[in-house]
Amino acid sequence: MKYVLSLLFFLLLTVIGSSQSLTGEQLLERAIAYHDPQGNWETFNGTLYVSMETPNAPKRNSKIQINLPQEYFQVEATQGDKTTGYKLDGEQCTIALNGKTDLSPSDLEENNLSCERTTLYKNYYTYLYGLPMKLKDPGTYIDPVVEQVNFKGKDYLRLKVTYDEAVGTDIWYFYFDPKTYAMEVYQFYKGDPADQGKDTGEYILLEGEEVISGIRMPKNRAWYYNKGDKYLGTDFLRTNR
Repeated sequence: MKYVLSLLFFLLLTVIGSSQSLTGEQLLERAIAYHDPQGNWETFNGTLYVSMETPNAPKRNSKIQINLPQEYFQVEATQGDKTTGYKLDGEQCTIALNGKTDLSPSDLEENNLSCERTTLYKNYYTYLYGLPMKLKDPGTYIDPVVEQVNFKGKDYLRLKVTYDEAVGTDIWYFYFDPKTYAMEVYQFYKGDPADQGKDTGEYILLEGEEVISGIRMPKNRAWYYNKGDKYLGTDFLRTNR
């Protein structure tokens, strides 16, 4: 019995030591191996159906088409009686409102429609659903130190990520399960959280998975403000309508 307890203690120390000795890049590689074991993200061509529920607002249902090799992106979103469409085919931008693409300048202004917003949506959806693989993009800096932290009652390995100013100025943290390396939380601040940024930004809790094109993507994403834990809304990912 004493031998068994000693062996278990040794194995525990080995696991803990292994986690502590991981560099940021090594943790990222293990997380990518979990979420995209076949390396499919670079050639991703698929359709995502996302429903977003927020307090005091109608549900928004979106159909998102991403074809990375062809540099094609399209999102069609319906909320209430309005349907908006944004498409980027290479550098060609198309905007639609309730199926109409011949829009006047007043239509565009009143509904906040623009090609700049189209690019914003492309970057937003490909970043969030391409995580953690997108952390290999140029201009991304992985902190070499991996922290062991407890967040909302669970232990995680936490990775700090910053970016070139041209890419983004927010400071991001990614929380991975210490056994599977699954990404379960991410969080960002508008500045250093140890200083003036501590009451800014949001955290996102990930629950469940959908396997799309061999990639494990978060099924549900619940958004909260860092300050006060105020609930903002939840995205629900589906593989069909």
